[in-house]
Amino acid sequence: MRGLLVATTNPGKLREIRSILDGLPIQLTTLADFPDLPVAEETGTSFVENARQKALHYAGLTSMFTMAEDSGFEVAALDREPGVYSARYLRDDATYEERFADIYRRVRERGAQDPTARFVCALAVADGKRVVFDTTATVEGKLAAAPAGPNGFGYDPIFFYPPYGKTFGEVSDAQKTAVSHRGRAMRAFRKFIETS
Repeated sequence: MRGLLVATTNPGKLREIRSILDGLPIQLTTLADFPDLPVAEETGTSFVENARQKALHYAGLTSMFTMAEDSGFEVAALDREPGVYSARYLRDDATYEERFADIYRRVRERGAQDPTARFVCALAVADGKRVVFDTTATVEGKLAAAPAGPNGFGYDPIFFYPPYGKTFGEVSDAQKTAVSHRGRAMRAFRKFIETS
């Protein structure tokens, strides 16, 4: 069984990742198992750059096969913001309710008519000093008319997915993972593990 460091402490992300990788001959560890590691800087200007930076950073420090991802929410009317700054939008300690309110305020102030929004996930896997796998996946939808639903995490309550007729905050974990950006990226990674 091979060890895999999943470079996150986000419980929502971990729940999704574990469900997709279930049954593979790998032993998952997370950054919670390495509390003293220096945090990777995310200085990239794209999700891909940040994912690769994190994977290489933690693989180098631990000598473990390491998977990292960078993901975020993009609103067309805001020139694809918050984008790579999704987790730090407004400020590091802002609540998601505060972030939602600011997004809606800015869209209103611009008088924007395009409701298009999407989630993006870039995933990278490093072994030693090289990236051995990477992929990017998206899920397209709309900025919801208002936040809705207690499920999911992050920006899920304001992402309306037309095929479901609901926000990601209103659907089950299984429904979300079946179509989500992270679900698609993780299934590509699972296929990589199964065939390598």
